Parts: sequence; C-alpha cells; structure tokens
Amino acid sequence: MTMKSLRWYDYILINIHWFSMTTRSNFLTPLVIPLLVQQFVGEETKGTYLGIIRLWALMAALLTQAITGILSDRTTWRMGRRRPFILIGSVIGIIVFTSIGFSSELNGMTGYWVLFTLYIFSMLGGDMSIAATQGLIPDLIPESKKGVASGIKAIFELPLPLAFIALVIAKMIAAGNLWGALLTVILVHIITTSITMFIREKPLRAPLPPFEWITLLRPIAMTGVFTIIILSIGRLVKGIIQITKGLPSDYVMLIIGIAGVISIAVISVLGVWAGIRISLGKEILQNKSYTWWVVNRLTFLVAITNLGSFMLFFFQEKFSDFTVESAAEPASKLIMYVGTFTLITSIISGWLADRFRKKNLIALGGLLVALGSVIVIFAPIMQVAYTGGAIVGAGIGLFYSANWALGTKIVPKDKAGQYLGLSNLAGAGAGAIGAYIGGSIADNTSYTLIMSIYGLMSLLSIFALIGIKEPER
Repeated sequence: MTMKSLRWYDYILINIHWFSMTTRSNFLTPLVIPLLVQQFVGEETKGTYLGIIRLWALMAALLTQAITGILSDRTTWRMGRRRPFILIGSVIGIIVFTSIGFSSELNGMTGYWVLFTLYIFSMLGGDMSIAATQGLIPDLIPESKKGVASGIKAIFELPLPLAFIALVIAKMIAAGNLWGALLTVILVHIITTSITMFIREKPLRAPLPPFEWITLLRPIAMTGVFTIIILSIGRLVKGIIQITKGLPSDYVMLIIGIAGVISIAVISVLGVWAGIRISLGKEILQNKSYTWWVVNRLTFLVAITNLGSFMLFFFQEKFSDFTVESAAEPASKLIMYVGTFTLITSIISGWLADRFRKKNLIALGGLLVALGSVIVIFAPIMQVAYTGGAIVGAGIGLFYSANWALGTKIVPKDKAGQYLGLSNLAGAGAGAIGAYIGGSIADNTSYTLIMSIYGLMSLLSIFALIGIKEPER
C-alpha cells in the first residue's frame, strides 16, 4: 500500500538498509573471501576454488531471494510484510560474521570448507533481507516518485558503502585487522536494521487468494535448472581449456577468450529464460519485457560484480610488488573512486530517470563501464587505473537508478516482491556465472583475460534492451 504522504526522511528509512547490504557484499566478495581462499588453497588453484565457493553461495542466495519474495508478499504480521524478514536476515548475518572471524584461524581444506559453509549462510541471511528490502519502494512509493526513490536507493546501495569500505574497512584488512573489520560491519548491520524498523509499514489487510505450494516448488526447480546450466557449460569451457594445452599462448588466449564470452552470454540468456519460465509459468509470456530486463541486468552485473571479485588477484598479477594483503589497499582505492563517481551520477540519475527514456540511460551506463574497464585493465600505473575506476563508477550510477526504476514499472504491483525477488537471477546469477567460468579461465591463462571478458559483457548487455518495451512516462 502506497504512503499517502511522504516526508523527506521516508526516502532514507526505506533505502538505508541497502548501505549495510552492499557493505556486507563488498566486504566479503572482493576482500575477505578471496584472501581466505588464497590462504586455504594456495596460489595455483585460488581462482578455481573462489569460483566454486561463489557458485554455490550465490545459488543459495538466488533461492533465498525468490522464496522470501513470495512469502513476504503474503505476510500479514503486525510489523508489516517486509520488516520481519529484514530483521531475521540481519541477525543471521551478525552470527555469520562472528563465525568467520574464528574460521580465519584454520588451515588447508578444512578452513576452506568451513568458510564455504559460512559463506552459504551469509547469503541466506543477506538475501532474505535484500528480498524484503526490494519490496519497499513498490509497496510504499507512488509512481511519480519512484525515480527519485530509486536514485536514493542507488546512493545507499553503491557509492556510500563503497567509499566506507575504501576509507575504513579495507584499510583494516590491509593492516591485518580482520576482527576490527568484522566488528565494524556488525555495527553497521545493527544501526541500519534498527533505523529500518521505523518505516511506516502497515500490516497487509487485503484478502489473499489461496496459497499454492507449487509457488514455492518453482523457485527450487528454477535454482536447480540454472545451476545445471552453469555447471554443464562450465564443464564444456574446462574441456576447451584442456584441449588448448600445448598450443602457442596467443592461440590459447584467443580460443579461451572467445569460449568465455560465448559461454557467459549463452548462460545469461538461457539461464534467465529457463529460470523465469519455471518460476512464473505461462504468466511470463504476457510480460516478455521483464525477462529481457533481467537479462540486461544480469549481463551488466556479470561485469561489475566480477571485476570486483577478482580485482585483488588481478592486481597481484599485474603489479608484482603487491603482496597478498598489500593488494587490498589499491583495490580499496579503486573501489573508492568507483563509489565516488557512482555517487555523483546517482544524485542526478534518479531525476533523469523520471524525465528521459530509461533505456537510453541504461545503455550509456553500459558503454561507460566498458570504457572504464579497458582503462583499468591496460593501465601502466595505478593512477591511470583510478581514472578508469571513476568512469566505471559513472556508468554504474547511471545504470542502477535507471534500470531499477524501469524494473519497478515493468513488474506487476500486486506481485512486486515475487518478481523483484526473481530478479536476483541477475544479482546472484551474475556472480555465479562470472566466478565459476572465470576462475578456471584465470588459473589457466591470466586474470587480464578474464577481466577483459567481464568488461565486454557490460557492452553486450546493451543488446538486451532491444527486447524491453519501456512504459510511457
């Protein structure tokens, strides 16, 4: 139910939890998980094992978001539809962060599998909160204000937490103070969750249709099919890698690079189509724009999610004077530049999204990320890489506000939680696809190649816009 009157701080209450969600993901994904995986399994297979842990954790995230979206749409608790799940997810996250601190003292594959389990649970808690938070704008914000609300969401979702990570969290990790970083993230969770509880969310009073259990079985089938598609095509890529062994290095890079691009593109389209078709049935045939919106979102997020995931390993390869921990500092600075320029464009992109065609803004975002990625990859010194990061950030800011504003107009209002929960095919799928395929490629070729593939995906994401029919302003 939409709020009848909006106060300026309602926009903050509705969106502030994105700050802790992005802090959590960008704390774990590009910094803590790669460092601990490297510590547990060693140099030669770190990319492959990072890909494995990311695949299964993100499939858990995909399933959690889909089911939480369905359940929260039907929740009639006094707290409202979304806030109970935000609270439960945050409590799980706090428990997991504490456990990761103790697991860092382990060694070898025992440490890896403990970390694997904890990372799965972090996704269960985090994505329960994310699925519920995604429903707040469709529930509470009127149509005429969704662009502004999405712009504020983008600010809390990317630039502010990225700058916080660069200026505070990453410096602790680079200094070897993992516990300090974990306690800081826990404090952020407590603060943002507490503020979110003050949202003026009323209990659902409207009568609900009978619940069909097949609604819950479909996300399980969707996740299973999506995982099988990734594993099958991933095995094909690994087979191509084995075949190319012994060939000249230039041919190896070319063949594996082409195989990587094609495989990620095929999974993006096939996986999204199959997953949504299973989850929504014939209903989705009436809203094809939604499917292509998810494809566009997924291919773009393959680029930006995995550029961050493998950035630490990439800097270790590109600049040989960086040690394991010291690479966290330049990675954090790059994150800061990305966050700063995401903030700059996010401030105006919400306003632009309410006045111009959102598809044009999304396309421009993809072009900027592709350009910035090229600069980062081929930068001779870190200062040039930071310039590329700034351009990437500008593209991300444009994309996030415009893409989400477009999505909230495409999805049915009475099923916003379910549809936007399913959109995590893009969020979780992007990380899973890019990491699982990319980890094996990087271990057998170079991190420069896989980063180039990711940059190209942001460019390819523009083609998915062709299938989206944008509603009239």
